[in-house]
Amino acid sequence: MTESVRRLADVPDWGYLLAEFDTAYRYRSAGGSRLIRGHMKAVRERLSRCIAGDPPLDFPLPERKPVCAHLGRALDNGERDTMSGMVRAIDKVKDWLTWRHGYASMPRHLEKRYAYADILGPHGPVYCKELTLGLVLFAPRTTYPAHAHSGITESYICLSGATSENDAGVYVPGAMILNVPEHDHAITTSDREPALLAYAWVGAPEDLANQEMVFSRKRKPAPLTRNPE
Repeated sequence: MTESVRRLADVPDWGYLLAEFDTAYRYRSAGGSRLIRGHMKAVRERLSRCIAGDPPLDFPLPERKPVCAHLGRALDNGERDTMSGMVRAIDKVKDWLTWRHGYASMPRHLEKRYAYADILGPHGPVYCKELTLGLVLFAPRTTYPAHAHSGITESYICLSGATSENDAGVYVPGAMILNVPEHDHAITTSDREPALLAYAWVGAPEDLANQEMVFSRKRKPAPLTRNPE
Protein backbone atom coordinates (compact mmCIF):
# COMPACT_ATOMS: atom_id res chain seq x y z
CA MET A 1 0.00 0.00 0.00
CA THR A 2 1.52 3.33 -1.06
CA GLU A 3 1.58 6.33 1.27
CA SER A 4 -0.86 9.05 0.25
CA VAL A 5 0.52 12.39 -0.89
CA ARG A 6 0.22 15.12 1.71
CA ARG A 7 -1.45 18.24 0.34
CA LEU A 8 -1.92 21.83 1.43
CA ALA A 9 -5.36 21.18 2.93
CA ASP A 10 -3.82 18.55 5.21
CA VAL A 11 -1.61 21.09 7.02
CA PRO A 12 -3.77 24.09 7.97
CA ASP A 13 -0.95 26.22 9.38
CA TRP A 14 0.66 26.41 5.93
CA GLY A 15 -2.67 27.43 4.44
CA TYR A 16 -3.01 30.19 7.02
CA LEU A 17 0.47 31.49 6.16
CA LEU A 18 -0.41 31.61 2.45
CA ALA A 19 -3.61 33.44 3.36
CA GLU A 20 -1.47 36.08 5.07
CA PHE A 21 0.57 36.49 1.88
CA ASP A 22 -2.69 36.94 -0.04
CA THR A 23 -3.86 39.57 2.45
CA ALA A 24 -0.59 41.48 2.17
CA TYR A 25 -0.63 41.54 -1.63
CA ARG A 26 -4.35 42.31 -1.75
CA TYR A 27 -4.70 45.08 0.81
CA ARG A 28 -1.30 46.77 1.23
CA SER A 29 -1.08 50.06 -0.64
CA ALA A 30 0.70 50.28 -3.98
CA GLY A 31 1.41 53.94 -3.26
CA GLY A 32 -0.13 55.01 -6.54
CA SER A 33 2.39 53.00 -8.60
CA ARG A 34 0.85 51.16 -11.54
CA LEU A 35 3.91 48.93 -11.75
CA ILE A 36 3.65 47.86 -8.11
CA ARG A 37 -0.12 47.46 -8.38
CA GLY A 38 0.31 45.19 -11.40
CA HIS A 39 2.90 43.09 -9.58
CA MET A 40 0.66 42.71 -6.54
CA LYS A 41 -2.17 41.54 -8.79
CA ALA A 42 0.12 39.04 -10.51
CA VAL A 43 1.15 37.59 -7.13
CA ARG A 44 -2.47 37.31 -5.98
CA GLU A 45 -3.68 35.64 -9.15
CA ARG A 46 -0.90 33.07 -9.17
CA LEU A 47 -1.29 32.37 -5.48
CA SER A 48 -5.06 31.95 -5.81
CA ARG A 49 -4.62 29.41 -8.61
CA CYS A 50 -2.08 27.52 -6.57
CA ILE A 51 -4.23 27.35 -3.43
CA ALA A 52 -7.31 26.33 -5.44
CA GLY A 53 -5.40 23.35 -6.81
CA ASP A 54 -4.60 22.02 -3.29
CA PRO A 55 -0.95 21.46 -4.25
CA PRO A 56 1.24 18.69 -2.88
CA LEU A 57 3.66 19.40 -0.05
CA ASP A 58 7.25 18.21 0.01
CA PHE A 59 9.08 19.05 3.21
CA PRO A 60 12.86 18.60 3.16
CA LEU A 61 14.58 18.12 6.48
CA PRO A 62 14.39 21.34 8.52
CA GLU A 63 17.71 23.17 8.53
CA ARG A 64 18.98 26.19 10.39
CA LYS A 65 21.80 28.57 9.55
CA PRO A 66 23.78 30.64 12.06
CA VAL A 67 21.65 33.73 11.42
CA CYS A 68 18.64 31.83 12.80
CA ALA A 69 19.95 32.76 16.25
CA HIS A 70 18.27 36.11 15.48
CA LEU A 71 14.93 34.63 14.34
CA GLY A 72 13.29 34.68 17.76
CA ARG A 73 14.06 38.37 18.19
CA ALA A 74 12.85 39.17 14.68
CA LEU A 75 9.56 37.38 15.31
CA ASP A 76 9.08 39.04 18.70
CA ASN A 77 9.60 42.47 17.14
CA GLY A 78 7.32 41.68 14.21
CA GLU A 79 4.45 40.56 16.44
CA ARG A 80 4.30 44.09 17.84
CA ASP A 81 4.08 45.79 14.46
CA THR A 82 1.81 46.19 11.43
CA MET A 83 2.65 42.78 9.86
CA SER A 84 1.85 40.87 13.05
CA GLY A 85 -0.64 38.51 11.37
CA MET A 86 1.94 37.15 8.95
CA VAL A 87 4.62 37.04 11.64
CA ARG A 88 2.40 34.94 13.92
CA ALA A 89 1.65 32.58 11.03
CA ILE A 90 5.39 32.20 10.39
CA ASP A 91 5.94 31.41 14.06
CA LYS A 92 3.53 28.45 13.73
CA VAL A 93 5.61 26.83 10.95
CA LYS A 94 9.13 27.97 11.90
CA ASP A 95 10.22 24.49 13.01
CA TRP A 96 9.46 23.15 9.50
CA LEU A 97 11.51 25.73 7.62
CA THR A 98 14.65 24.86 5.68
CA TRP A 99 17.02 27.82 5.76
CA ARG A 100 19.60 28.07 2.99
CA HIS A 101 22.33 30.34 1.69
CA GLY A 102 21.67 29.54 -1.97
CA TYR A 103 24.98 30.81 -3.33
CA ALA A 104 27.72 28.48 -4.51
CA SER A 105 30.26 31.02 -3.27
CA MET A 106 29.37 32.88 -0.07
CA PRO A 107 31.36 35.86 1.22
CA ARG A 108 32.73 34.90 4.62
CA HIS A 109 31.24 37.98 6.26
CA LEU A 110 27.75 36.91 5.14
CA GLU A 111 27.76 33.26 6.27
CA LYS A 112 26.47 34.06 9.76
CA ARG A 113 24.36 37.05 8.79
CA TYR A 114 21.91 35.87 6.11
CA ALA A 115 19.68 32.98 5.07
CA TYR A 116 16.44 32.43 3.17
CA ALA A 117 13.65 29.87 3.42
CA ASP A 118 11.23 28.91 0.66
CA ILE A 119 7.53 28.82 1.47
CA LEU A 120 6.05 28.11 -1.97
CA GLY A 121 7.51 27.57 -5.42
CA PRO A 122 8.84 25.06 -7.94
CA HIS A 123 11.14 23.61 -5.27
CA GLY A 124 8.48 23.46 -2.55
CA PRO A 125 7.66 22.98 0.18
CA VAL A 126 4.29 24.04 -1.26
CA TYR A 127 4.59 23.23 -4.96
CA CYS A 128 3.81 26.01 -7.44
CA LYS A 129 5.43 26.39 -10.84
CA GLU A 130 4.45 30.03 -11.55
CA LEU A 131 5.25 31.80 -8.26
CA THR A 132 7.88 31.69 -5.52
CA LEU A 133 7.26 32.95 -1.98
CA GLY A 134 9.72 32.91 0.86
CA LEU A 135 11.46 34.62 3.75
CA VAL A 136 14.84 36.32 4.14
CA LEU A 137 16.48 36.85 7.53
CA PHE A 138 19.34 39.28 8.14
CA ALA A 139 21.39 39.90 11.27
CA PRO A 140 21.84 43.47 12.50
CA ARG A 141 24.43 45.58 10.68
CA THR A 142 24.45 43.41 7.56
CA THR A 143 25.33 44.39 4.01
CA TYR A 144 23.82 42.04 1.44
CA PRO A 145 25.86 42.60 -1.74
CA ALA A 146 24.41 43.75 -5.04
CA HIS A 147 22.67 41.10 -7.10
CA ALA A 148 20.00 40.87 -9.79
CA HIS A 149 17.47 38.31 -11.03
CA SER A 150 17.17 37.25 -14.66
CA GLY A 151 13.58 37.26 -15.94
CA ILE A 152 12.11 37.66 -12.46
CA THR A 153 10.18 40.53 -10.90
CA GLU A 154 10.81 40.51 -7.16
CA SER A 155 9.19 42.23 -4.23
CA TYR A 156 10.09 42.35 -0.56
CA ILE A 157 7.70 43.18 2.26
CA CYS A 158 9.42 44.18 5.48
CA LEU A 159 8.03 42.16 8.40
CA SER A 160 10.45 43.15 11.16
CA GLY A 161 13.37 45.51 11.59
CA ALA A 162 14.48 48.17 9.13
CA THR A 163 16.33 47.91 5.82
CA SER A 164 17.60 50.13 3.05
CA GLU A 165 18.02 49.19 -0.61
CA ASN A 166 20.64 50.95 -2.71
CA ASP A 167 20.69 53.74 -0.09
CA ALA A 168 17.40 54.99 -1.58
CA GLY A 169 15.30 55.03 1.59
CA VAL A 170 14.50 53.21 4.83
CA TYR A 171 11.89 50.45 4.78
CA VAL A 172 10.07 49.47 7.98
CA PRO A 173 7.35 46.85 8.62
CA GLY A 174 4.61 47.01 6.00
CA ALA A 175 6.78 48.67 3.36
CA MET A 176 7.17 47.02 -0.04
CA ILE A 177 10.23 47.14 -2.30
CA LEU A 178 9.95 46.24 -6.00
CA ASN A 179 12.87 45.06 -8.13
CA VAL A 180 12.33 44.60 -11.86
CA PRO A 181 14.33 41.97 -13.80
CA GLU A 182 18.07 42.62 -14.15
CA HIS A 183 17.97 45.44 -11.58
CA ASP A 184 21.06 45.42 -9.35
CA HIS A 185 20.12 45.90 -5.71
CA ALA A 186 22.01 45.72 -2.42
CA ILE A 187 20.42 45.65 1.04
CA THR A 188 21.63 46.97 4.38
CA THR A 189 20.08 46.51 7.82
CA SER A 190 19.96 48.61 10.97
CA ASP A 191 22.68 48.50 13.60
CA ARG A 192 20.82 46.93 16.52
CA GLU A 193 17.95 44.77 15.28
CA PRO A 194 17.60 41.88 12.81
CA ALA A 195 15.41 42.22 9.73
CA LEU A 196 12.89 39.68 8.46
CA LEU A 197 11.48 40.12 4.96
CA ALA A 198 8.88 38.22 2.95
CA TYR A 199 9.55 38.00 -0.77
CA ALA A 200 7.67 37.10 -3.94
CA TRP A 201 9.11 36.19 -7.33
CA VAL A 202 7.00 36.36 -10.48
CA GLY A 203 8.36 35.03 -13.76
CA ALA A 204 8.20 32.30 -16.35
CA PRO A 205 8.22 28.78 -14.85
CA GLU A 206 11.62 28.01 -16.34
CA ASP A 207 13.13 31.16 -14.82
CA LEU A 208 11.69 30.41 -11.39
CA ALA A 209 12.85 26.80 -11.47
CA ASN A 210 16.36 27.45 -12.75
CA GLN A 211 17.31 30.82 -11.28
CA GLU A 212 21.01 30.96 -10.49
CA MET A 213 21.87 32.97 -7.40
CA VAL A 214 25.04 34.99 -7.95
CA PHE A 215 26.28 38.31 -6.70
CA SER A 216 26.89 41.02 -9.27
CA ARG A 217 30.48 41.61 -10.26
CA LYS A 218 31.82 45.02 -9.47
CA ARG A 219 32.05 46.96 -12.67
CA LYS A 220 35.34 48.67 -13.38
CA PRO A 221 34.96 52.36 -14.19
CA ALA A 222 35.40 53.23 -17.84
CA PRO A 223 38.84 54.62 -18.59
CA LEU A 224 39.06 58.36 -18.98
CA THR A 225 39.70 59.59 -22.49
CA ARG A 226 40.96 62.94 -23.60
CA ASN A 227 39.48 64.86 -26.44
CA PRO A 228 42.06 65.48 -29.12
CA GLU A 229 43.47 68.96 -28.92
